[in-house]
Amino acid sequence: MDQRTLPAPRLAPLSPEETPELQEQFEISRKRLGFIPNSILIMARNPKMVRAFSQMSAVIWDPAGKVDLKLRRLISHVASRSAGCKYCMAHTAEGAIKLGVEQQKLDAVWEYQTSPLFNAGERAALDMAIAGGFVPNAVTDEMFTELRKHWSDDQVVEIVGVIAMFGFLNRWNDTFATPLEDEPLEFGEKHLTAQGWDAGKHLR
Repeated sequence: MDQRTLPAPRLAPLSPEETPELQEQFEISRKRLGFIPNSILIMARNPKMVRAFSQMSAVIWDPAGKVDLKLRRLISHVASRSAGCKYCMAHTAEGAIKLGVEQQKLDAVWEYQTSPLFNAGERAALDMAIAGGFVPNAVTDEMFTELRKHWSDDQVVEIVGVIAMFGFLNRWNDTFATPLEDEPLEFGEKHLTAQGWDAGKHLR
């Protein structure tokens, strides 16, 4: 799909040059993703918000966290699909592959409850991601009990932190109809369309 054929965003991303005070945050995004996400360039109208979001994002994706970083990416992908955010689905799926998640495992993520590629702890975390991504929230006491069989309290906080941050991002990007950048757009078209992913539907 040609990016030019997609509907326009509801608020256009700024160019990085318009907010030179955010160059440090922009460089962090470039190093991690290879580009500055349009979600941040829309947010750049409020530099304090960008700085605060960047701090939270650095904690959520901290390589020294107690939950495997690859699983955190899969949690963010599943939560975003549960919420229906195609922008975040493309970003998180591509990000998972960049971190080293096998394509086979990403492709099987929606059969995680039965796929031998996922263990019991991962299944409990992904159950939480699906239920936590719903509105209204669909997490049950039973799900939480199962999660705590496999993960420490510190790890549970990290898992729910990922889901909660993407609750913010899912609403942010769907509300603004944030346009996908070329790289995640191409990735989504190549790897996610079989799952019903459609960038055009994301934007309107």
